[in-house]
Amino acid sequence: MKNLTTQLQEQASAIIQECFPEVDSVADVTQSTNPQFGHYQCNSAMKLAKSLKSNPRKVAEQIVEKWPKDGVIEKLEIAGPGFINITLSPSFLSKQATEAAADPRLGVPALEEKKKIIVEFSSPNVAKELHVGHLRSTIIGESLARLFEFLGHDVLRLNHIGDWGTQFGMLITYLKEKEPGVLSGEKEADLSSLMNWYRASKKVFDADPEFKKRAQLQVVSLQGGEEDALQAWKKICEISRRGFSEIYDFLDVSLTERGESFYNARLPQIVEEYEKARIVEVSDGAKCVFLEGYDIPMILQKSDGGFNYSSTDAAALAQRVREEKADRIIYVVDAGQQLHFQMVFKAAEKAGIYDPQKVQVEHVPFGVVLGPDGKKFKTRSGDTERLIDLLSEAVRRARLLLKERLQDGTEKELDELSHILGVDAVKYADLSCHRVKDYIFSYDRMLNFEGNTAAYLLYSYVRIQGIKRKCQKDIQALSATTPIQLAHPTEVALGLQLRQFGETLAHMDRDLLPNRLTDYLYELAEKFHAFFRDCRVEGVPEENSRLVLCEFTARVLAKGLQILGLKTMNRM
Repeated sequence: MKNLTTQLQEQASAIIQECFPEVDSVADVTQSTNPQFGHYQCNSAMKLAKSLKSNPRKVAEQIVEKWPKDGVIEKLEIAGPGFINITLSPSFLSKQATEAAADPRLGVPALEEKKKIIVEFSSPNVAKELHVGHLRSTIIGESLARLFEFLGHDVLRLNHIGDWGTQFGMLITYLKEKEPGVLSGEKEADLSSLMNWYRASKKVFDADPEFKKRAQLQVVSLQGGEEDALQAWKKICEISRRGFSEIYDFLDVSLTERGESFYNARLPQIVEEYEKARIVEVSDGAKCVFLEGYDIPMILQKSDGGFNYSSTDAAALAQRVREEKADRIIYVVDAGQQLHFQMVFKAAEKAGIYDPQKVQVEHVPFGVVLGPDGKKFKTRSGDTERLIDLLSEAVRRARLLLKERLQDGTEKELDELSHILGVDAVKYADLSCHRVKDYIFSYDRMLNFEGNTAAYLLYSYVRIQGIKRKCQKDIQALSATTPIQLAHPTEVALGLQLRQFGETLAHMDRDLLPNRLTDYLYELAEKFHAFFRDCRVEGVPEENSRLVLCEFTARVLAKGLQILGLKTMNRM
């Protein structure tokens, strides 16, 4: 099915072509920002008037006069200097809602072109626990990956973990000397212990010159592929991976691990390729790329011959373009890395690694999570909050809320529902904020059953399940045979909102802003509650049609939440 905007755009474009054949123009049709001005708005008259050297209102009048009276439009009004407000007819919207409700894709258009999309997100460092700073990358990246998968693209979700570098020489040396049982497998270890040993090794490294020398030799052994060093490194990565998996399972996040080490052998080659492209200059012994518009160079290889993040990201980008054949590459990394990625992308383009006309490469920056004091979220002791602790606390608070509401709930049911509500609340509170802005983390606000929260949306979904149970009808059979009839104004408003699901996903695809979808879902829930307030479902002549409308609403809510990485529940 085509989106309503597309249908109206095609219709308006044909009218413009008929009225003004001398002008080659595609109609500009957008959703109305205010319901009192209709459902959609055609904004083409102003631009056309400029080309035609005419009056915008006169141009708008010609378009309105030619618009066919085919039952699609209920009303066309010219507002201001020449905007055309479009109100769709209830009969047309009823037909559209019926078709979309019967569509497995809920009225979202099928893909015109399937793309290979790579989403890089989460990206923690080995031997370090995931903390609150990893939250945003992980859940924003997951929601974008789910969006692309639902739309029908081929998606590769990459976890670009920090699993290579000088810090491993330090940790391996410490473990060999202080905790040999960990590396041999005789002693069990978790990520928390590994992080403590990492901190201890750093202290010894800074205080003991002899230890520092042994650690540096261990780095040489590791980079040279010496078997003993490699086995120790693999053991550290394995312990870290188990710790990461615990969080990803908790969050229902799926990733393919491909760390910095994957690109290690490619680093000399990428430097050589940039040199052949004649864009490398040596400055203070370092191999640099100087880019127009930037005050500092991108260092591709350090003066001591070592590599850095720019080297790895340059090699990763080349691999993703050439070997993965990606059409679109997305990096979900905090806003602090914006300059780094701008330079990496620009240098790669200059070196001929990729053509921006053929491959879309985007950095998706985001702000930081703040505590109630407006500063970076920390524990009372001043440490960065561990992600598992933050999530566990949300689940604990959700359980207290649900225990009050579900007096008859079993312990097992309360455990399951509180996990869903707690994790959903944290995710939704994050995703509902414009991602480039910082936001203040508040358990009380995110678990509130009023306002734009996961709890409110879940309550809307649960309410529909209650209506269905009360009516005791076969919803599947009804949906297959009963057309939706939209008559009451709140019914029409709900039907229109449901039909705009595909347009919302198109906006999220274009802007990579998950709050586009959260705003839509909140508005959908609001319109459902207005419909439920004004339109009785059970025991009225319209019962079957309204039940199908309720079911359609529940399915769009569930699919929208699922794209965001949230789960639904049948009671709360």
